[in-house]
Amino acid sequence: MRKQLRIGCGAGFWGDSAEGPKQLVESGEIDYLVLDYLAEITMSLLARARAKDPNAGYATDFPDVVARLAPKLKEGGIKVVTNAGGVNPLACKTAIEEKLKALNIDLKVSIVTGDDLLPRAAEFAEVKEMFSGTAMPGKLWSMNAYLGAFPVAQALAGGADIVLTGRCVDTAVALGPMIHEFGWKAGNYDQLAMGSLAGHIIECGAQATGGISTDWELVSGDWDRMGFPIAVCEANGEFEITKPKNTGGRVAPETVAEQIVYEIGDPASYLLPDVTCDFRNVKLTQVGENRVAVTGAKGRAPTDSYKVSAT
Repeated sequence: MRKQLRIGCGAGFWGDSAEGPKQLVESGEIDYLVLDYLAEITMSLLARARAKDPNAGYATDFPDVVARLAPKLKEGGIKVVTNAGGVNPLACKTAIEEKLKALNIDLKVSIVTGDDLLPRAAEFAEVKEMFSGTAMPGKLWSMNAYLGAFPVAQALAGGADIVLTGRCVDTAVALGPMIHEFGWKAGNYDQLAMGSLAGHIIECGAQATGGISTDWELVSGDWDRMGFPIAVCEANGEFEITKPKNTGGRVAPETVAEQIVYEIGDPASYLLPDVTCDFRNVKLTQVGENRVAVTGAKGRAPTDSYKVSAT
């Protein structure tokens, strides 16, 4: 088992800067490249694309990202985890394998399935919308459960170099590698909470490195070379947030804190499939230039249900 793991996030949404993955891989400062493509509206767009073409429904630029980076991924032993599979992970896998075959580069691509509930929609007809209580629409384009990180870890344990998921929680693409590399189990709630917090901080790319900082003037001078975030994680769950050397942006307690409170609802009960997180006692400490240590997240058992996005 590793003692330390470096995870860099190169995309916070579909359409993010194409420089992010390249910057992180070429930095030589990461062991895993993770990319988050799936906003809720993106699921609607991908479902519509799949309705027109059964071979569509995934982040179509991701296979090209893999093709451009494949030599360095292979050389550096860097693994990739992403939800670029959208509503059609199998088609995304096929497209990637075709490009790798043309390059004569051997990388094992695995997919995580099981999130697509559309064929079972009738079973959930009585379920209400979680905030408004609105009834389920009569016809759905898509219906996807937010899966957790353990299927990602299982794929990695099976020898995957690239793991493609459909809909999962955004934190899972980073937590999955930690579960795999550190040997964390389903009941290790404090470690799972810390790993989920690391994933939450880096999931939106440059949002954690000054990209949407209130103090925007402190990063405006080198905006064009904004650094993407790296979580340097330890087996006990503690981690530090940084970015590649000689890149723009800023990693400070305030830039990290602004991302921590982004879209979490109740900080005492951030609900995920693998753990319920309590972030109330998280502590951020500047430990070096563009380097912030994070401690203090606690975890407890998850709920017995999944969140589902239906469009």
